[in-house]
Amino acid sequence: MKYKDFETLRSNQEFKKVYNNKKSFANKNLIMYISENGTGTKRLGVSVSKKVGNSIVRHRLARLIREAFRLSTDCIPDGYDYVVVARASLKDKGFFETKESMIHLLKLHKLYKQD
Repeated sequence: MKYKDFETLRSNQEFKKVYNNKKSFANKNLIMYISENGTGTKRLGVSVSKKVGNSIVRHRLARLIREAFRLSTDCIPDGYDYVVVARASLKDKGFFETKESMIHLLKLHKLYKQD
């Protein structure tokens, strides 16, 4: 099994392209923006504001989001850019709550295909 089945969004321009697409859903823990990328790969961008906590907390949340996405890649279609924004309520949650929140948002976007 490969460690990483997706690429990452890195530049501000890539994030803005996804934000400007205006396809988003939110729940109490996460906000997810999506945009078709036309490349045939899935790309993930993670954003955690300084309002959420200090750098240790922000990096922990970013790792949880990336890992939840990585473990769900078999059920997520290629050809989209995903930007996930963490809300402050996620700070006290663990991995399973993070993964459930992400799956909930993917289902709202109709992009989650269970095996």
